[in-house]
Amino acid sequence: MPETIFIGLGSNLKQPAHNLYTAFVALSKIEGMYSPLLSPLYKTSPFGVQDQPDFINAIAQFQTTLEPRTVLNALLDIEIKMGRVRKEKWGPRLIDLDLLFFGDQTIDEDGLKVPHPGIAERDFVLIPMMDIAPDWIHPTYAKSISELVTQLDGTSTINRIESDR
Repeated sequence: MPETIFIGLGSNLKQPAHNLYTAFVALSKIEGMYSPLLSPLYKTSPFGVQDQPDFINAIAQFQTTLEPRTVLNALLDIEIKMGRVRKEKWGPRLIDLDLLFFGDQTIDEDGLKVPHPGIAERDFVLIPMMDIAPDWIHPTYAKSISELVTQLDGTSTINRIESDR
């Protein structure tokens, strides 16, 4: 049976909005992933390392018949094909694709953690996700995305940006 999955997209190098759209198109072409939906884009202050450009973030929703590890490998493959080089944790990046939720599954394997750790504290995940799935229930916290948004500390800057697609 198909699972609903959510993928976080982020970029702060070169043309970040273009990078997100390029990644979304690549995700949409993966066999076994369908019914694509992309949240509006948001400009966000960096998480972790502050001395870098602001990020553009979005959330993609898909239905999939693929296994979680297969989806993760596809995300990593897209990152590599788009030119991502992993240098510094929370540092600048051309593209970042994170598997956030895979249905209501909780997975804790080497290199694969679902739900993605830290979601409940990350406005750049929760706020775009509010636009497409406010009632989605986080399987660990048993709270909806809209409930988790109300618990954010509000210390980050996040602004919806107008689409230029």
